[in-house]
Amino acid sequence: MMEDCLFCKMVAGDIPCNKVYEDKSVLAFRDIDPKAPTHVLVIPKKHIESINVLKDEEKALMGEVLMAGQKIARDEGIDASGFRTVFNTNAHGGQTVFHIHMHLLGGRQMTWPPG
Repeated sequence: MMEDCLFCKMVAGDIPCNKVYEDKSVLAFRDIDPKAPTHVLVIPKKHIESINVLKDEEKALMGEVLMAGQKIARDEGIDASGFRTVFNTNAHGGQTVFHIHMHLLGGRQMTWPPG
């Protein structure tokens, strides 16, 4: 856990979040500034800054993040119609919280390119 990390504070229970899923390795919660009717952030509980610093031993953990996204999409009823998953990396990629997280967006038609 990183002391100054917003998401680590959510994992620790120090900052509340609108939780939609949690297991031993993953926490998922609704985005406070949603860009779609369903906009959930799925994070590993372990602090990892970004995709750029992932290690081989974290492959299984990131698989758990993806599988949690699959379950959440099903639970939210957007699996059949479709959804988008996004990992923003560093400033030019749009990352604002430096704790790796997957955006799960759905409930409307997505456009391309995303912007």
